[in-house]
Amino acid sequence: MGRPKKKEIVLTKDSVLSLMQEIYNELVEQRSTAIRIQNKMLSLLKGAEDMAVIGPVIKEQQKIINDTIEKKLSLSKLQSSIWEKSNNSNDNEDFNLSDIDDDILQNLIQKDTEDKNGKGYEI
Repeated sequence: MGRPKKKEIVLTKDSVLSLMQEIYNELVEQRSTAIRIQNKMLSLLKGAEDMAVIGPVIKEQQKIINDTIEKKLSLSKLQSSIWEKSNNSNDNEDFNLSDIDDDILQNLIQKDTEDKNGKGYEI
């Protein structure tokens, strides 16, 4: 049995925007969950001895919150780059990866991959 052929990815303005909307929705969900967990841990905090147990959980939730904000900023930079390029190329609806700010896209993907490999979002 042969190796499956590589699929060509065609990026249109609509597909890129819907992908970015999906990423944004997931970031909002991750942030909301982290804030909810953080608030729950803070409510359980009664004394200084509790800080040794609850402190690392709160620290991890704060890291997740900060990471989601960083990813949202990267996503907004990418969206503004796409918006600018789409306004400059009047009728051309198709994008190539070389047309999009590749550094921002790669950083966003790399950060997300590192978080999943490091189990950064598991509780």
